[in-house]
Amino acid sequence: MTLRLVLRTLAARPVRTAVLSGGFGFGIAVMAALLGVGDVILEQSRSPALRGGGDLVVLGRSGDVPSARFLLSSILGAPPLAARVATASPTQRQTLYLVQGGQITRLRARGGIPSLEKAVRDPEVSRVTAWTDAPSDRSWTSPDPGELLRAMDRFHPIPDVPARADSWAEWLYFNGRTPNGSVRFYLSFMTGPRRGDAGRSAGVRLQLERNGKIENFSRRAVVPEAALLADAPNLDIAGNRVRLDGLRYRIALDLPAERGGPGVKGEIALDATPGRSVPPFVMRGRGGWLSGYVVPVLSGTLSGALDVGERRITLDGAVGYHDHNWGFWRGVSWQWGQVTHGGYSFLYGRVRPPADAVPREQADRIPGVLAVIGPAGPIAFARGALIQETSSPGGDRPESIQVLAHEAGLDVRMDIRVQDVIRTPMGRPGAAADGPTQFLQLRALYQVTGTVGDRQLDFEAQGSAETWRGADVRVYK
Repeated sequence: MTLRLVLRTLAARPVRTAVLSGGFGFGIAVMAALLGVGDVILEQSRSPALRGGGDLVVLGRSGDVPSARFLLSSILGAPPLAARVATASPTQRQTLYLVQGGQITRLRARGGIPSLEKAVRDPEVSRVTAWTDAPSDRSWTSPDPGELLRAMDRFHPIPDVPARADSWAEWLYFNGRTPNGSVRFYLSFMTGPRRGDAGRSAGVRLQLERNGKIENFSRRAVVPEAALLADAPNLDIAGNRVRLDGLRYRIALDLPAERGGPGVKGEIALDATPGRSVPPFVMRGRGGWLSGYVVPVLSGTLSGALDVGERRITLDGAVGYHDHNWGFWRGVSWQWGQVTHGGYSFLYGRVRPPADAVPREQADRIPGVLAVIGPAGPIAFARGALIQETSSPGGDRPESIQVLAHEAGLDVRMDIRVQDVIRTPMGRPGAAADGPTQFLQLRALYQVTGTVGDRQLDFEAQGSAETWRGADVRVYK
């Protein structure tokens, strides 16, 4: 019917129909040409040469690359990429306003490191001999591993979110175990919300397990906020301290037992390895909620000893781990685990935000992550890992955990059998009764299979894990 109508119109008014058809065709051609030009302009705007030289531009999901110094030193500067990257230069763009009398001119400025910009052949600065590195640029051109570690491990001001302020907490966490697994410890240097003008609430807690027997030690205090922000990760809490000396964390403890009996005293040290870290990242949600996490020491060597009364527990040769958490913690739970074997470390995790921080339909769809760190630095990262717990008949503890990650260059399966559980009633600063009620620290046997790049995986090793149980905690799938 439509074809018949077109033919009759063409027969009745051939000239008008031809002109109209030509006009439509010309309009479509112009639109196609404009779209093509637009694609070319967009492509050129992303061109490394037009953005300041180089062969590749690396951007963050929202523009800037978080933890750029870590990216340069521990990823681009470590195998396998180090052999393929001649040089890399950080740049940042900002809007500036030039005020001249009553006239304001908007400018788009770009800054970088002179020597690195010239190394990537930025045509704008390559021939400007007066533009040279400042002393502060050395932190980018030749970063000190100890300073990078300190920058990752700094403490954070409490964001101005009054409705969540009383649930703020930030802490340094350490754990370790002897090679035969007979001794394990979990140690937290925790700071909480403000306590008026006195500072922030703080505490130190040690859970020590020896041959299956668990002992708890702790002490509380209030610490000045200004010193906390200026000096951390160097901390002093009620006679207990942490000091970062280069790549070594020195920890001194003097804690009473929580249930009577002898306290614990001693000094231990954890040695970090450059590159074996997970850089800082932050999750954000509604109402100003945030949760931050960084792993300065994914796997390091422990030394020193702890004295419990007349018993001495030696930690020389033990394997240690250190991470750092901060954020608003009311109603938050998580899953976490870590295992090391043959110079490779595997870390998985997932955070469950409070109900008011994310839309209800998204709460159960937050994915897990899996990071793989090799002897020289990070080598693989999966953002869509599946973490599934199988609970005991009573549902009060997991019997096994399965982690699956399948992304480019990474195909890993972790079957985790829970061997032992340490339960801690929830006592985080600002914790609410409607949140998860028990924090579980797990000793577990990891069976890891799959591939990372061209490396085949098939091993068993002892590792650690954490999860929560309580009225509103469900098994994550």
